[in-house]
Amino acid sequence: MGGRAGFVARGVIYLLVGVLAVRIAFSDGGGQQADRGGALADIAHKPFGDVLLWLLGIALVGMALWRLSEAVIGQPGKDGDKPTKRLAAAGRAVFYGFVSYSVLAYAAGEKGSGSGATDKRTDDVTAKVLGWPGGQWILAIAGIGVACAGAWIAARALMRKFHKHLKMAEMSRRQRQVVDVLGMFGGASRGVLFATAGGFAVAAAVQHKPGKSKGMDDTLRSFADTPAGPWLLVLIAVGLIAFGLFSWANARWRDV
Repeated sequence: MGGRAGFVARGVIYLLVGVLAVRIAFSDGGGQQADRGGALADIAHKPFGDVLLWLLGIALVGMALWRLSEAVIGQPGKDGDKPTKRLAAAGRAVFYGFVSYSVLAYAAGEKGSGSGATDKRTDDVTAKVLGWPGGQWILAIAGIGVACAGAWIAARALMRKFHKHLKMAEMSRRQRQVVDVLGMFGGASRGVLFATAGGFAVAAAVQHKPGKSKGMDDTLRSFADTPAGPWLLVLIAVGLIAFGLFSWANARWRDV
């Protein structure tokens, strides 16, 4: 149950980030940021927004606990108890633990995790790392790791590796087609976003300039600065919306 609630919450956040990014593509977005903080701020201004934020945060705690259980007892299916899969589950548990904390902190009134926070936090962390002995190498390796993770996410999505985690037999033919499109397009867009952010971190390390590293909002805005103009940003933004919908499909059909 915790895992399914977490997928619903993840879907809400990606949907809102995608919608905010579309707004930014054709205007300044009204000062809103296309990142988790921007999504939280958008929810907060809705009717019963505070209640929704608490529900999202609690759902994400459920996701973190579910991932933690996978790390402890293994995942369902073949080879689910392999050390590599348990380690990956532990990493996801830590990640969702951090995300749930930031959402609950925002709901409790800590606006430091709000709109624009990811970009500022990225700059601060990058500057701190560059000040360490060997900081350039550490940042470069981390950036390469994020870029490779993004490529891995995109490749797995395009190869439809998500099939093994979903109850495909319970879907109709049309449902399988829709889930495939959402999973491939959404996962690939998410992977491209991660890979691009990793590339900016590497650039910051090579040039020793913290400002070259970018959070989610600045990374998304960078797509609008390409020769394709705002349309590449729109494509990625729609992909993030698709990933949000795919997360909801996981909430319905994931083997948990």
